[in-house]
Amino acid sequence: MSDDEADPELLALLRKSLGLGGGAANPRTAETKVLDNAQYVFDNAIDVALNPGKIKEAAETIWRLMQKKEYSTHTWAEHELHPKTKDESTVDFIFTMDLLNFSFWSELPEDKRFAVEYNGKRWTGYWSLVAALRRALDEEIPITTPSFWVDETACTDNMVKHVFRSATEEPIPLLQERIMCLREAGRVLCKDFDGSFLNCIYNANYSAAALVNLLAESFSCFRDETAFQGRRVRMYKRAQILIADLWACFNGESYGEFHDIDKITMFADYRIPQMLHELGCLRYSPPLESHIRDLKPIPSGSSWEVELRATSIWCVELIKREIERQHPEVKTKNLRKPHHTTDHGDTEKIDEKKFTTQKRPKQNSIHELHISGVNAILIDFFLYDTVKTMEQEGRKLIPHHRTRSIWY
Repeated sequence: MSDDEADPELLALLRKSLGLGGGAANPRTAETKVLDNAQYVFDNAIDVALNPGKIKEAAETIWRLMQKKEYSTHTWAEHELHPKTKDESTVDFIFTMDLLNFSFWSELPEDKRFAVEYNGKRWTGYWSLVAALRRALDEEIPITTPSFWVDETACTDNMVKHVFRSATEEPIPLLQERIMCLREAGRVLCKDFDGSFLNCIYNANYSAAALVNLLAESFSCFRDETAFQGRRVRMYKRAQILIADLWACFNGESYGEFHDIDKITMFADYRIPQMLHELGCLRYSPPLESHIRDLKPIPSGSSWEVELRATSIWCVELIKREIERQHPEVKTKNLRKPHHTTDHGDTEKIDEKKFTTQKRPKQNSIHELHISGVNAILIDFFLYDTVKTMEQEGRKLIPHHRTRSIWY
């Protein structure tokens, strides 16, 4: 950065201190309604239920293993594909990543499904998206720049197709929908936010809930809403995971300093319900379970799909509350990157083998995090990593439900 260029982080702090950002909601009053809507669906669900006893067991084991594995926001940046820098370009990358973070599942075998080759490795699922973005930037394609997305002479459909080219014969799912998301987001950002997602953060006054609402209101591709028994239901999976990724990447500081981060819920997708069912927390009616095991598609917005997603949100909330009940100290003290804990012996009722995850590098120092206790974000990240590892190890799990949509 040259001497005459303003430091973007300093500008962010200055704007924040001056209260700049237009119609921002007060962090103490902004609400997404996602959790309230999830509870309503759970209370009225027919085909998805919860097992309170298993929730209590899971809560204790999840908390102990998160401590044992030193699981925290720092874990997010440990993956080789996630950004290591902490600047404005990182915010652009994360926005693009979560703008397109949906529908990677495939019915094909692992060696034939959509995959991206990058840095000598083949990446599938969510990581194929991250790898494709990294590869494009290495090729000097400005794929994280909103003004590029709206320039259809430079950013042609074929260019986007090239960015997401596959190492196999299977193309990336929903390519045209991804192109539409890029185009729409580019138009909105260039028209209303001076071409930068950073201005959305400023307009929300660093409120996580206000930023989720802004995304849903301003971008139709983030408006993850449906109806259940005549009532509007908000899920906001990608809007919420965008805020969570910013918070985790920046360790709750700078562009990730959201003081109401605990208003973010679990991210309703197809992987977390799969893990919650494996733990016995989530229970399905016989028709729904047979449908899922037979790999039959479930339409987006159907009662089955809404019950699966919403009940998973409420389940993770109950797990979080149970952890806080069993360990009240997490509500009054800043969560630090924990030491390895001692085993509780006979009190353990869940097979810890279900939670085996990849070994995390040990840290030489204790890092204080800007949260009080555990939250739904860290629980979601942990469960997602766990189920993916179990799958890679070839363990037998109930299949995830099959819904093809842009919402997750």
